[in-house]
Parts: sequence; C-alpha cells; structure tokens
Amino acid sequence: MELNTRGRYAVMAMADLARHDGSQAVPLSAIAERQSLSVAYLEQIFLRLRRAGLVGSARGRSGGYHLGRPAAEISIAAIMQAVEEQTRMTRCMGEEGVGCLGPDKCLTHGLWHALGGHIRHFLSGVTLAQVLAGDVPQPPILEYVGAHDGALSS
Repeated sequence: MELNTRGRYAVMAMADLARHDGSQAVPLSAIAERQSLSVAYLEQIFLRLRRAGLVGSARGRSGGYHLGRPAAEISIAAIMQAVEEQTRMTRCMGEEGVGCLGPDKCLTHGLWHALGGHIRHFLSGVTLAQVLAGDVPQPPILEYVGAHDGALSS
C-alpha cells in the first residue's frame, strides 16, 4: 500500500489538535512536540488543511490553529484528500492501468484497485471524533481456516 508520512502525520496532527482544541488556538510547536514531528513539515501539512477548510488559523501572541468544523464532521478520508494522500494498493493508476508493467493492465490490477476502494470507503466512514473516542469501526474478525487452501471464514 502506498501511504506516505504526509497522510499519517496529517491524521496524527489533526487528532492532537482535536484533543486540545478549546478556547485558544493550538500552536504547531505544541503539536509537533507532543507528536514528535517536525514543525516545518507540519507547516506544509497545515497549509493544505487550511485551504481545505479543515482547520482555521489565528495570528498573534496566542496564535495557532483550531478545527475548521466539529471533529464529528471531519472524516479521515477528508484529511487524507486535503493533503493529497493516495490510498493505492499498487503502482497502477486508476482503471486505465497506467503504471502497470507493459501497455496492458497487470493481472492483479482489479484486485488491488478494489482493495484501495474499500480502504477509501472505510476512511470516509471514520470521523476524527470516533478516532479520539477510540470508537473506530472494526471489521469482522476473519479466521484462517485452511493452511493449504488459503480460505478465510468469519
């Protein structure tokens, strides 16, 4: 799966911001310190989050950031999209098969494309508030049935 640090750090920083969002704006330096992240990298991320309306900023002595809307209205997918994070399972790009080896789609293109769709769907159904509450929906538990046939059952 191709998921770089920008997407992970954006979600971590937004969760931190949501946890500490209150009457005053939260400085990036505080988020960076609590999450062990670079302030310079967070500045790049928060610029994109602000453009997407997910955060607002305040200047001045007590400046920093605050959520642009309630945490229950911010999906993890929206955060990922704001920082232009892809949830691709392969180097293939879309239905056309661009990025596959050779001029045609690779043999497993459909499988990986469908899996990426499931991940995007899952992330669009999880809000920042759910992450903070530890209430992230869990998939059904799958049990490995056969050592030789690779079957799963739920």
